[in-house]
Amino acid sequence: MLVVWHTSNVLIGTHSRYRKNAGVVFSLKYLIVWCPKYRLKVLLGDVETRLKNVLYSVAAQYGVLIEVMEVLPDHVRLFVSADPTRCVAEIVNRLKGASSHILRSEFPHLVSRMPTLWSRSYYAGTVGHVSESTVKKYMDNQKGR
Repeated sequence: MLVVWHTSNVLIGTHSRYRKNAGVVFSLKYLIVWCPKYRLKVLLGDVETRLKNVLYSVAAQYGVLIEVMEVLPDHVRLFVSADPTRCVAEIVNRLKGASSHILRSEFPHLVSRMPTLWSRSYYAGTVGHVSESTVKKYMDNQKGR
């Protein structure tokens, strides 16, 4: 059964699964994955280290919490938590745009080997504490009330 909590009943803290912002209690988490152009293996060494620093910095600037980050030579995987005022496309565009600009200005080989750092595509999936089937059952049970 899905339990809807009144905001005064929700424990909100640094280790809580809920966050609060301007009267909204939320838990919006996403798995985001994207690749360098042509899936080239360029995210190594100093590039990888700098990319991680840039992503943490940009995410913090826009109120996005990176809970887990994994940078592999040919793709980036992030598990993020964001507030409801940020859509996934905006989060991805901010992270990819800023990191591309900074990395290409600091690492000339990223400019000479590829026309852009990142491919246009990305994967985004929601991650939650309540399953789709639980929500459907809850909503079906509310029809007769």
